[in-house]
Amino acid sequence: MASHLRLHLAAPPPLLLPHRHSHLRRVHLPRPPGGPAPSPARAPLLPLPRPLLLYRARAVGGGAEGEGEAAGGKGPGLVGEDSAAFRLGDQSVASWAYFATILAAVLLALNVLWIDPGTGVGTRFLDAVASVSDSHEVVMLLLTIIFAVVHSGMASLRESGEKIIGERPFRVLFAGISLPLAVTTIVYFINHRYDGIQLWQVQGIAGIHELVWLSSFISFFFLYPSTFNLLEVAAVDKPKLHMWETGIMRITRHPQMVGQVIWCLAHTLWIGNSVAVAASVGLVGHHLFGAWNGDRRLASRYGEAFEVLKKRTSVVPFAAIVDGRQKLPKDYYKEFFRLPYIAITALTLGAYFAHPLMQASSYQLPW
Repeated sequence: MASHLRLHLAAPPPLLLPHRHSHLRRVHLPRPPGGPAPSPARAPLLPLPRPLLLYRARAVGGGAEGEGEAAGGKGPGLVGEDSAAFRLGDQSVASWAYFATILAAVLLALNVLWIDPGTGVGTRFLDAVASVSDSHEVVMLLLTIIFAVVHSGMASLRESGEKIIGERPFRVLFAGISLPLAVTTIVYFINHRYDGIQLWQVQGIAGIHELVWLSSFISFFFLYPSTFNLLEVAAVDKPKLHMWETGIMRITRHPQMVGQVIWCLAHTLWIGNSVAVAASVGLVGHHLFGAWNGDRRLASRYGEAFEVLKKRTSVVPFAAIVDGRQKLPKDYYKEFFRLPYIAITALTLGAYFAHPLMQASSYQLPW
């Protein structure tokens, strides 16, 4: 693990503090003949072995600090990052103003270049895909597969792409291609979600609506850990490949996959037809691949540190906690009392109440 630790020596090494290392003696150099005895406070020290200097370990990428094994601490601490940590004092008003400007520009460009049937190419793209089959299930599945191949493919090429064009340009390219495909897939699902063959009908059963609503609400806490770094998503800050370890990551190492499975099961149960099944099969398949691909990319980037994190986390929710590999801190609940999780709650409730508006907007498109 030593290769994944960074030294922070802003303060004097603890070897100078006898109350922490009373077993270490100060080694004095021989006094020059006839010269005055050196002051004890300024007596020089012989060079120290490197392991003794590793008295503080910091998580890879700037996570929480803790005593490292080399320092004789009680445990290895975090090897990943402290997720959803948000400190108001670290925020820049200029960066968030820049983010708002970029967001407005992206939405305008998306509407003009892709969504608007008069100026965009989105309608022609969908017509080309729909020409393959008259089946809404097939078109739904094809749209999901196209998005999955592009999204996961570009994620796999991220390291090489960033070396060629840089982190920010690659992030812009990645979002510029993925976002239009995602919008088309979502709008097509909204417009055709009640087409196809009805397989079951449970909407009239008491408690089903509440079950679907609660499941969907919970799914968003798993689905969007990207909200931890909105400035990186918009390439305002330099994008990074993060290895999170706290918060939702203690429950499952792949929260987006788990959240997508929960969302798909809830909506497929509610809608109950073949189009919903086709959409769910495509989305779940994509996220299962993404879980495997994400582990592969993190292993390539972080090496031994990821192997440590992998051993004490699980893909299946709560599995590592149940079998004792994940030790929850006593104040674990505090890892959720942070602004990003509050934002997820607000946005999820907002999306639910905005369903009629989302549907009305989708119906206006010939998709």
